[in-house]
Amino acid sequence: MDSSVAPVAIDNDPSNSGNLSSRKKPSTGGWNTAVFIIFVEMAERFAFYGLAGNLITYLTNDLGEPMSTAAKHVNTWVGVSAIFPLLGAFIADSYLGRFKTILASSVIYFSGMVLLTLSVSVIPLHYRKVVFFTALYVLAIGEGGHRPCVQTFAADQFDENDPQEKAAKSSFFNWWYVGIITGASIAIVVVIYLQDNVSWAAGFGVLSVSLAAALAVFLAGIKRYRKQRPTGSPFTTLAQVFVAAAKKRCVSETHGGRGICYEDVRIRGSHNLARTDQFRFLDKAMIIDNKDLLSNTKDQWRLCSLNQVEEVKLVLRLIPIWLACLMFSAVVTQTNTFFTKQGSTMLRSIGPNFQVPPAALQCIVGLEVLILVPVYDQVFVPMARKITGHPRGITMLQRIGAGLFVSTLSMVVAALVETARVNTASKHGLLDTPKAIVSMSIWWLVPQYILTGLGDCLAAVGLQELFYDQMPEEMRSIGAAAYISIMGVGSFLNTAIISVVQAINSRHGDAWLGDNLNHANLNYFYWVLAGLSGVNFCVYMWITKGFVYKKVENNDNQ
Repeated sequence: MDSSVAPVAIDNDPSNSGNLSSRKKPSTGGWNTAVFIIFVEMAERFAFYGLAGNLITYLTNDLGEPMSTAAKHVNTWVGVSAIFPLLGAFIADSYLGRFKTILASSVIYFSGMVLLTLSVSVIPLHYRKVVFFTALYVLAIGEGGHRPCVQTFAADQFDENDPQEKAAKSSFFNWWYVGIITGASIAIVVVIYLQDNVSWAAGFGVLSVSLAAALAVFLAGIKRYRKQRPTGSPFTTLAQVFVAAAKKRCVSETHGGRGICYEDVRIRGSHNLARTDQFRFLDKAMIIDNKDLLSNTKDQWRLCSLNQVEEVKLVLRLIPIWLACLMFSAVVTQTNTFFTKQGSTMLRSIGPNFQVPPAALQCIVGLEVLILVPVYDQVFVPMARKITGHPRGITMLQRIGAGLFVSTLSMVVAALVETARVNTASKHGLLDTPKAIVSMSIWWLVPQYILTGLGDCLAAVGLQELFYDQMPEEMRSIGAAAYISIMGVGSFLNTAIISVVQAINSRHGDAWLGDNLNHANLNYFYWVLAGLSGVNFCVYMWITKGFVYKKVENNDNQ
């Protein structure tokens, strides 16, 4: 900021200041309660992946849907489940608070899973499909309140003004993802086996029990949580900046020849945002003009603080990153749709009596993350820190970019493996036999799962941390929801790509995604995804060149 600038402090209430380091450290929160919440999230992820991991099998085998239709239904449900968190986060940050939102959504989620269990067991066959899809979207509503709030609520257990807890929070996101993957991996191994070899009712029943246990565990720690009160709608604050900037679009930044004046609230001991040069048109919202000087009261729709303006800039900077990561999630969705269908056509025997469930290979992604995240946190970060001097080893954007690159490679490998599978089917005259098992082991799919897991370890964890760390503090639930929505909108994007591919195929009489996978050209579809991912990666790299990380001024000495 120019030395001629005279910051003007308005409404700086001394009662709100005070050195935070002198306050008594609360006995609640910290790793003790964060670990507690991680276990609750593990149970919820156990339930979600126990359903999503094998959903395409139920839709095609039990409800008789065509493969492409079932894939679209899976993608749509996953997408809606990931879009609803935006609404849940808004409700939590504005009205209910995170704790109450988690509690209400957990009850809804449990109710949906019970209804789903009933739909595959006691509901008459002619009503089954309606009840099943109703239960799915009740679960989506529960997801909407649960997912954006649990992670943020757990992160809130660490005090950013305590150096030890602040350092612990950096590792928290890695271990949080380990917890999620643990729950998902157990579900893929145990629940999918029950669904394929015992009954769907048994599989979904186990998921219902896990959610009931998670709710009980969450309530058991009610007295130890650090709870933050809702702060009101954060979107109002954002809107005020845009309106104020529009009203003052003609105001000069050297109004009256006096140097730039800003209205700003500086709270001692807090983390106030420093001024940045991006999106300079918004800076007009904090210029004090003659009308502001003559007014006895501050008009919040004409005059905003520097913090407000910089918070809007934080949100605007994340939008291009959000858009550039949609293709990544479109690639990841292949693991529980077409990867699973590929596996169902391949040799799956282990010993004389055991058949590997085709969806079980999804656990490779989870096991890989369980191994790589601790290695990343305990080995790679310290080594990289010595080289780069960066406290995280590499930046969050570099980590995400590496994940996007690896996900592109996963589609290249998937295309090559699928080409080999189709060639094997052709060699043995199985192209016109939809249910034939190709004499090629399911383990040939392992490399594409490994690359998907590596990309997930890098990009997904990086995105979670980025959308928590770089969002305004009052909008961190919405930041978590924005990360989750990447996965949802990516699923919709995948559905759109499928629809476009089918539309083009129909004109030429081909069926890349037909029900007979041996006669289809799924490998061509993978090449399309690989090409789109490669272009997207280049766009992402261009976007990150202009990204400015959050800049904070600590005002302990003011």
